[in-house]
Amino acid sequence: MSARFIFRGLLVMVILVLITWLLKDVLDQGWIDAQVRDSGAAGVLLFVLTCCLLGSVGLSRQVIAFLGGYAFGFSKGFVLSMAAVVAACITTFFISRILLRACLSKRFSTRIQQIDSFLRENTFTMALLVRLLPLGSNWIINIGAGASSVRKLPFFLGSALGYIPQMLIFSLVGSGTRVDQFWQVAIAMALFVLAATLGIVLYRKVGRGKTLGQKLDREAGVDTATVTQE
Repeated sequence: MSARFIFRGLLVMVILVLITWLLKDVLDQGWIDAQVRDSGAAGVLLFVLTCCLLGSVGLSRQVIAFLGGYAFGFSKGFVLSMAAVVAACITTFFISRILLRACLSKRFSTRIQQIDSFLRENTFTMALLVRLLPLGSNWIINIGAGASSVRKLPFFLGSALGYIPQMLIFSLVGSGTRVDQFWQVAIAMALFVLAATLGIVLYRKVGRGKTLGQKLDREAGVDTATVTQE
């Protein structure tokens, strides 16, 4: 059921808020406060570079946006976390394409072909679409795209645009926990449901005839019997 996607995202929000609340005293004197917040340009650079590195090896973009909102507030946190996530996407893509392409294509040929088929035509639109979905496969998509024949610039641009809704939402959640604004968290959760629903609807319509896997199709409410592989 497509509701499972939405539930997962809301559960991630709740867990992040609870962790922040339970460890508030630790976080107030932890790495963000000591090394990032109120540290000027050095703190900003450290945050972006650290999150880019962690994002390039699989850290969730939602967590990065949450940390950005917590450290810098909503607007600045959103901009900086977006910079980190897009940089991580580009980094993973080029590492996969330049260093790992032959190995990945040999060992995971079916998965790479699946991602290539999904993204190859209308790369910008399909990259935007897959980023709108509330999935945890962001890292896998970056690796698979790099190992495939997908054009890089439309992939980067579509990914960046598709990141925006969830990055805005999780930055808002992070900034809300920082200042104990329950209403910000509640609004963010409502916006997440809307954005996730939009992503699922678009996947069913725009992605018709393409698939990123039967499991994803089932959870998005797509009839896998009608999906044909290219």
